[in-house]
Amino acid sequence: MNDIQASTITRPELLAPAGDWDCARAAIANGADAIYFGLETGFNARARAKNFSLDDLPALMEMLHWHGVRGYTTVNTLTFSDELATIEPIIRRIAEAGTDAVLVQDLGLVGLIRRTAPELPIHASTQMTLTSAECIAEIEETGIERVVLARELSVDEIAKIHAQTQMPLEAFVHGALCVAYSGQCLTSESLGGRSANRGQCAQACRLTYELVCDGADIDLGDQKYLLSPQDLAAFDLVPELLEAGVVSFKIEGRLKTPEYVANITRHYRQAIDSALAGKPATFTPRQVEEMELSFSRGFSPGWLQGCDHKMLVPATSSAKRGVLVAEVVGIDDRRKRVKLELHGRLKAGDGIVFEGDRAAGKEQGGRVFTVSQRGRRVTGEATNGQVEVDFPRGSVDFQYIAPGLKVWKSDDPALTRELRKTYSGELHGRDIPLTINVSARVGQPLRVFVSSDSLGQFDLQTEEPLEEARKHALNESLLHEQFSRLGGSGYALETLSAKIAGTPMVPLSVLGKLRKAMVARLDEARQQMATRGRTIEHDLVLSEMQTEVESADAEPSLPKLIVLTRSMHQLEAVLSQGIETVYAEFQDIRQYKDAVPSAHEAGCKIFLVTPRIQKPGEMGIFKALSKHGADGYVVRNLSGLKFFTELGAMCIADFSFNAANELTVDWLRRHGANRVTPSYDLNRDQLLVMAQHCAAGHLELVIHQHMPMFHMEHCVFCSVLSPGTNKTNCGRPCDEHEVKLRDRVGAEHPLIADVGCRNTLFNKTPQSGAEVVQPMLELGVRNFRIELLSDDPPSEITRIIDLYRNLLQGNIGGEEVWRELKALNRVGVTRGTLEHDRDPLAII
Repeated sequence: MNDIQASTITRPELLAPAGDWDCARAAIANGADAIYFGLETGFNARARAKNFSLDDLPALMEMLHWHGVRGYTTVNTLTFSDELATIEPIIRRIAEAGTDAVLVQDLGLVGLIRRTAPELPIHASTQMTLTSAECIAEIEETGIERVVLARELSVDEIAKIHAQTQMPLEAFVHGALCVAYSGQCLTSESLGGRSANRGQCAQACRLTYELVCDGADIDLGDQKYLLSPQDLAAFDLVPELLEAGVVSFKIEGRLKTPEYVANITRHYRQAIDSALAGKPATFTPRQVEEMELSFSRGFSPGWLQGCDHKMLVPATSSAKRGVLVAEVVGIDDRRKRVKLELHGRLKAGDGIVFEGDRAAGKEQGGRVFTVSQRGRRVTGEATNGQVEVDFPRGSVDFQYIAPGLKVWKSDDPALTRELRKTYSGELHGRDIPLTINVSARVGQPLRVFVSSDSLGQFDLQTEEPLEEARKHALNESLLHEQFSRLGGSGYALETLSAKIAGTPMVPLSVLGKLRKAMVARLDEARQQMATRGRTIEHDLVLSEMQTEVESADAEPSLPKLIVLTRSMHQLEAVLSQGIETVYAEFQDIRQYKDAVPSAHEAGCKIFLVTPRIQKPGEMGIFKALSKHGADGYVVRNLSGLKFFTELGAMCIADFSFNAANELTVDWLRRHGANRVTPSYDLNRDQLLVMAQHCAAGHLELVIHQHMPMFHMEHCVFCSVLSPGTNKTNCGRPCDEHEVKLRDRVGAEHPLIADVGCRNTLFNKTPQSGAEVVQPMLELGVRNFRIELLSDDPPSEITRIIDLYRNLLQGNIGGEEVWRELKALNRVGVTRGTLEHDRDPLAII
C-alpha cells in the first residue's frame, strides 16, 4: 500500500464522481479525497458520460496526485470472451499511469488484472452485488482490497458486515438510487437491447406504470412512477456510517454537471469534518436547498434506515424538480402572469417548474423574467407572501396552470455562478495537513521533523547551533505562529509539538528560511508523487490464463431438458411429462417438503433455487433449503455457492453470477459450481465464442424464459396494496394477489415476490433461444433449461416441453419452436433475423 492510500486508514475518504475534466477539477476544489471516473474505451457503467481517454490518464493522475487526491478507474462492466484480449492492454495502461485502483464487476476480469498488474489495487464494484460478510469472504482470496456495498443495505446491516470482515467497506451516501440491485437489472436489455451490465442503462425505472391486480386496474391517483425512488441524501447519517465501519463515502453522479459535483462534494466535506470533530453533521435549510437545486427527485435516506417502501417511492414524479417554493393562487391571462403564495426564496432569473403530468406533456416551466410584490418589482429575493411572476414570451403554456398547483425552483443561476468559480481558473484543492515536531537545545542545531500522510516524512535543521537567549527565548507558541504561515503554499499546519531544552534563541529570519526550505522539500515530494507510475511487464498473460482454464468436458451424454417451476401445480404438470430433472423456485419455501418427495416418487431429480440476494441474518434460508433432501441447488449468490459446496451438494451457478467469459466460468467451477449458466448479457455470437473457450459440457443454457427484468429490495405490493411500510407490517398482500405492471405501450409484466420479500418484474413476452440450440449442441453443451412463469397453465406447459424436447431430438427446427410459441427469437440481448423490432417506446 502506497503512502497516498495509507491515509484512508485514519481518515475516511470522500469519493466524488467525475464524468469529465471539469468534474474532476470541481471535486478537487471542493474537498474530495478521491474521484472515480470511466474511460472512453468502454467497460465502464456510465457509457453516456463524457469519460476520459487513455491518453488523458497520465495528466489526470498528475493533477489529482499533486493535490493529494486519489483516482479510481471504473472497469465495472462485464467483459465478453472476445474482449479479453482488448482489455488486457487497457489495464496495463491504467496501471502504468499511476491509477490508485480499478473498480471491477467481472469476477473473471479480477484474475486477469491481478496477473497483468499485480500492484494495481482492485475494488469490487457495487455491480458485483456483495450484500453480506459471507459473500465478501468468497472474494477475499482474489486480492480485492475494498468492497463497494449494495445500496440496499441499512446502517445496521453495514455494521454487522463490518463486524464479520476485515475488508474495507465503501458506501453510497448521495445521489440517484437504482430501484433494482446493481448487477441484477436486466430491464434495459430485455425491453430495448441496452444492457445496464454494459453501462447502457435506459432508466426504465423512471417511467410510468399502471397497477393491474387480479386482472383489474387499480386507480392509484397521481401515483404513476411506481418504480422511481427518491434520491439518496445521507449527510445527517455520516456519524452513524463512520461508526458502522464505512471507510469511503461515495457520491453518485458521473452523468451530472461539474456544478453538482462541486455542490455535493463541499457539503459532504463539511459533514465528514464535523463528524470527525465530534459535532453534529447537520445542515441549515438553505444548505439543503442548495443541494436540492443541483439535482433532486426528493431527498431520502434510501435504505440506510431500513425499508420504508412508501417513503422510498412516493411514485408521484421521476424527474428533477428542485425545491418546493410556492403554490399557484391565481392566473392573470391578460398580462400572462401567475400569482404565487411563497414558501421559499424566489428571484428573477430562477428556473421554476409547475406541478403537472410530465408523461402527458402537461408539465410547464420556465425562467422567471420578473418578480413583483404589492405592485413593485422585487430587485433581490422575495422570501414570503404573495408575488406575481411572468416569463419570456411563449415559454409557458398557461392553459396547463391552475390554482393549487405546486411550484418548484429547479435552477438558481447565482448559485451556479458561485459553484463554477470554485473550479474555474487556477485550481486550489485542500491544503495538505502537516504534522511538525521540533527539537531545540542550546549548542545544537534546531531540528524540524515534518510528516504528512500523503507525502511521507523528512527533517531539516539550521546551519548553526542555537545560542542562549539574551531576551526572547524560543517557545512553542512562536514556533506554531511561524510554521503556520503557509497561506497559498498548498499546505496547512495541523499539529506542532516542541521539545525545548534550556532557553535557546532563534532569529525570525532563520525560522522563515527553514519554513521556505520545508515548502520546497514538500513541493519536491509532491511532484514525485504526482508523476509516479508503475512499471508493468508487457508479456501477455491472457493466453497463459486461457490454457489454465478447465477444458475437460463432462462425461458424454444425450441432451437434457431441465424445467424450472414456480408452483406446485407447475411441478405436477412437469412431472407428468417424464422430465428427468426439475428445478423448484417457490415463493413459499415450506412447500418444498411436499415438492421434493413428489419429484422423487416420479423418478425425477429436483434442485431447489436459492434467492438472488443474501443479506446479514439470512443464512437461515440456506439452512432451511438444505433440510428437504433435494438432489442439488441452483445458487444465485456467492454465499449460497459456498454454503452448499461445503455440504458436498451439487451446485448450478445461475445467470445472476453474470458469467460472460471463460475466466469467470472457470472461477465459478473452481469454487464448487458443477455447471454454470451464462450471463443473459451474452448474445448468440458471444455465447458461442465463450462456449468455444471453456468446457462447454459444464455450461447450462436457458433456452426459454420470461426475462427477469427488475430484481428489487423495493416491494410494490407493500407500497401500494398495504397500509404497512415493510415486511414486518405489510400483511403480505403478495400471498393473496396476482399483480402486473402495465408499461407505456400496454404490456402487462408479472410481478412476483420471493421468500425474502424482494420483488422481480418479469417480461410479459417469453423469449426463446431455440435457434442457438443446434450450434451449442455441436460445441458440446448438453444441459438446456426451460423456465416457466407462475401463470403458465398445464396445457401450455405440456406444449412448451413437447416443442423443446422435439427440438433437442432433432425432429423440428428452432424457428418452428419460437414461432409456435409466439416467443421473441432471442438469447440474452440477441434478436433473430425474423423477430419483430422491439418498440423503443417501451423504455425511452
